[in-house]
Amino acid sequence: MTEQKEKKLEDIKKEADEKKCPVQKSLYFIEEFLAGPMCGKCFPCSFGSYEARIRLKRVAGGTAADADLASIKRITSNMIEASMCKKGKDTARFILDNIDSKEFTEHLSGVCSSNECMEYMKYIIVPEKCTMCGICSDVCKDTAIIGEKRKSYLSGYLPFEIIQKRCTKCGECIKVCPTGAIIMVSSKENVEQLAVSK
Repeated sequence: MTEQKEKKLEDIKKEADEKKCPVQKSLYFIEEFLAGPMCGKCFPCSFGSYEARIRLKRVAGGTAADADLASIKRITSNMIEASMCKKGKDTARFILDNIDSKEFTEHLSGVCSSNECMEYMKYIIVPEKCTMCGICSDVCKDTAIIGEKRKSYLSGYLPFEIIQKRCTKCGECIKVCPTGAIIMVSSKENVEQLAVSK
């Protein structure tokens, strides 16, 4: 039974390493660890893992502060020191190894350079490339894309745009756009571009 769990931890590490973003790697690892190999017998590991997950979700969701990173470092250091088994120590070590990367700390300034934390990303329509075919609007299950399809006998259309509050970033619109007019950009980059254009 122990061998199975140990193997599972190795599988979790392998799957987590497939992700590019160190925050997503860490979050995936801790969630899978909590769902499987963690036995919950020692306080530092069980309490620390749940608390680390809360903080990592904040980082991935764009609501974290410096204090959250400091807490994750403290929690994982305590887990390495006080966890009773290798699984808890290895989990904490995996997170601690990722947290020191430049990409991890960039999240506090609103940037996920790997484009894997969707809270840091936005889908936008580039007006110059849009032919107003409306295919994107037809496939959007969230009704997040508004605008008017081009008709040969009319002029003065309402251009297509994505309502960010409705968009769940499923990516279906990007797949169907025949001209590549829909792109994914960093939320921060988009805000900075808007500020420059004003």
